[in-house]
Amino acid sequence: MKILMLTPYLPYPPSSGGQIRSYNLIKQLSKKHEITLYSLIKHNSERQYVPELEKYCRKVKVFSRPQKPWTLANIFKTGTSLQPFLVIRNFSEDEKQDVAKVLAEETFDIIHAETFYVSPHIPKTDVPIVLVDQTIEYQVYQHFVENFRLKFLKPVLGIDVLKIKFWETYYWKKAAKVVAVSDADAKKMKELVPGLDVSVVPNGVGEDLMEATPLHFSKKVLFMGNYAWLQNIEAAKILANEVFPKILAKEPEAKLVIAGQHTERIGEIGSLNIELRDLAIEDVNGVKRAYQESGVLVAPLYGPGGTRLKILGAMAAKLPVVTTHIGIEGIDAKNGETVLFGKTSGELADMTVKLLRDKKLYEKIAGNARKLVEERYSYPAIACKLDAIYQEACSGKN
Repeated sequence: MKILMLTPYLPYPPSSGGQIRSYNLIKQLSKKHEITLYSLIKHNSERQYVPELEKYCRKVKVFSRPQKPWTLANIFKTGTSLQPFLVIRNFSEDEKQDVAKVLAEETFDIIHAETFYVSPHIPKTDVPIVLVDQTIEYQVYQHFVENFRLKFLKPVLGIDVLKIKFWETYYWKKAAKVVAVSDADAKKMKELVPGLDVSVVPNGVGEDLMEATPLHFSKKVLFMGNYAWLQNIEAAKILANEVFPKILAKEPEAKLVIAGQHTERIGEIGSLNIELRDLAIEDVNGVKRAYQESGVLVAPLYGPGGTRLKILGAMAAKLPVVTTHIGIEGIDAKNGETVLFGKTSGELADMTVKLLRDKKLYEKIAGNARKLVEERYSYPAIACKLDAIYQEACSGKN
């Protein structure tokens, strides 16, 4: 099958959740299909990673978008058009023209659109579109607006949220098949668009984190994320300022490591026994080391959205996870068996302390979580699910 795949990022190096997902799926899908990849980049330096993707793709083309989203041009376009800021900052006229050109010159069986906001690059076509939304975007920005401190700006930001919601559902309706990453997202999509046929293709764990890992116990608490995303900044601040002080009061030897990309965006947090560890975008080994030297991953995630791949990665690395109901969405985990989850900062702190003190519980959670990932969240199995959806789209099934 010939696939034209559009992504709003270059899927290498696999550092952020979306990149990890796309890179591993491309590796698996390329065994059966011919992939032409069109991706947006923010920096010319990203072009150095194209050869890695060319190992699995027939052709890789990249198109530039502004390095910083908050340009005057983007703000002006947002204020004077029906398109939301999210679409405008991820749009390239060059890519739109090139997509039209390649569709006119070549024959494709499927167009794979990763996120709804790459859809404006696709012209009217008879080629079936499989639209994969890793999250319901309007909910992410709605949560941000609800918690925004400058109340006088809320109405303006709220208008943009409504724009996102309109275009998100618009492109779902136009696609031959729509894919969510969790049952919760699929249910919400069906509520927003009655009758919408939504399939679920979960996230997974890459080969690098599926290596055999011995059990490792430590009083080092970890949070891992890409802090270009609002929900990760919020979670890091809650962990540092609310959850960890409660842990430290009961476990004075505990340390907190907040690791990942763009840690400078987190802002001011408490400093007692806390380390901010910035990892370069290509530092996959740094991610593995952070997992392997830590004792518990604590993720106080309250904002919707995100791929939760860092949580799956921790589970694969036999690092017990303490999180919220939202943090574990899309992962078929059972409280007290493969993960511990609660609601409040106090509950998350108490669960973390319990794990640090109860070696039997620690071993049980770590072992069960690893087993779950091996059975349900390996990319070869996940790619098979996506492949079946491609086949349905091509055959015209609904």
